[in-house]
Amino acid sequence: MLFSSHFNFFMSYAIAIGIGATLFMDLYSYTLKRVFQVHSLDYALVGRWVLYLDRQLRHDNIVQSPRMRHETPVGWVCHYIIGVVFSAIFLFLGQLMGGSAEGFATSVMFGLITVAFPFFIMQPSFGFGIAASKTPSPYVARLKSVTAHIMFGIGIYLSILILTSLGFEI
Repeated sequence: MLFSSHFNFFMSYAIAIGIGATLFMDLYSYTLKRVFQVHSLDYALVGRWVLYLDRQLRHDNIVQSPRMRHETPVGWVCHYIIGVVFSAIFLFLGQLMGGSAEGFATSVMFGLITVAFPFFIMQPSFGFGIAASKTPSPYVARLKSVTAHIMFGIGIYLSILILTSLGFEI
């Protein structure tokens, strides 16, 4: 019973941190779009990829693949689920290392490490190549991915600070 209650609390904490960190990353992307007209990933493409998974894992160019019904909401839900999963991994690794991983540098470094997911799984699966190598501006795409994931790491840190200030600790 103790394990079950600890696991439930851990997951609640991971969900709160994951949503907070992903929301922070999205606010950063929204600000870039509104202020500087810099566009980020269209999460409809994530939804399209997920909805195609029963038929194919990799696309030649997912932009050219036929649109799927409900791809935008599916993409956004998956985006937040991925944020929660990454946050759970972050918290688990912190506990595995014998303490909390609440430091700013640790959070940002973890966010930076998570960029491996789009570089080596998502972008190749979308037909964009490893680390966006097949896109028209690979260095721009890489910079956008890296900064977005650094913002995710900062979001982890801020979410932990907020939860801690409210009296929650894992």
